[in-house]
Amino acid sequence: MSVSHANTPLKPSCIDLHIHSTASDGSLSPIEIIETAEKAGLRAISITDHDTVEGSAEALRHQHSSGVEILTGIEVSVGFDSGTMHILGYLIRLDDPSLRQALKDVQKGRAGRNLQIIKKLQDLGADISHDEVLKVSGGGQTGRPHIAQVLVKKGVVQTIDEAFSKFLKKGRPAYTERYRLLPVEAIQTILQAGGVPVLAHPFTLNSKTEGGLDRIVAELKQAGLKGVEVYYPGHGPDLTAQYERLADRHGLLVTGGTDFHGMVNPGIHIGIGVGDMRIPYRLVEKLKEAAV
Repeated sequence: MSVSHANTPLKPSCIDLHIHSTASDGSLSPIEIIETAEKAGLRAISITDHDTVEGSAEALRHQHSSGVEILTGIEVSVGFDSGTMHILGYLIRLDDPSLRQALKDVQKGRAGRNLQIIKKLQDLGADISHDEVLKVSGGGQTGRPHIAQVLVKKGVVQTIDEAFSKFLKKGRPAYTERYRLLPVEAIQTILQAGGVPVLAHPFTLNSKTEGGLDRIVAELKQAGLKGVEVYYPGHGPDLTAQYERLADRHGLLVTGGTDFHGMVNPGIHIGIGVGDMRIPYRLVEKLKEAAV
């Protein structure tokens, strides 16, 4: 299976299953995302905010007034020592008690971490306050991208990328660990909520070999993983082909999305990424078949 890269207008059969709203670290509200998806000619989308379902719930409330199909979704950051691992969850029941409790625990850990990062930045001489960060986040899920935006606004750094490379990413002076679910816990929580757990952008695991990635995915599948995000702007043709093989070897579903954040990452456009993605609707049909 491959994704079309022709520079032609989107067809109604195209989808985007990795989108962030103002409920986490995106710049567009769920309603604005739906409107943007409609203009782009998308048939289906999923708002997959970090560790919260509020954006997805808001989008679902407005589905009746839109021609775009909304799949409930989330992106859960999980503990993983050798890199960064995110688990996407699709077609989840948003009111599931176990899911809600797990997210409440994660959000509590995120809030505490924000305070520690801000304190470290202040100790480093940065003029930044918690109130400024909350104002930037607009009351949604607050995290490092919002802290980075304040650092840019205050002239401490020139770009968000510089904020991360200089202060906020792992190994830098303001970085702070936070409570995260284990991969198995995230997968089981999504399954209990009737959803389909999918490994997001596998390259962030920093696996050095295809065999090493195979071993990680085999363990995740044993825990209940159902799919792999194959189509993604940061993959490129070689990685896309590698991840197609990976999904095929392990009998996993294939998904894809742009990781759209709006103006937070202006080079990525909804539905098409950097301009060449065309993800087919048939992947949604496969997800529905796999939903609990």
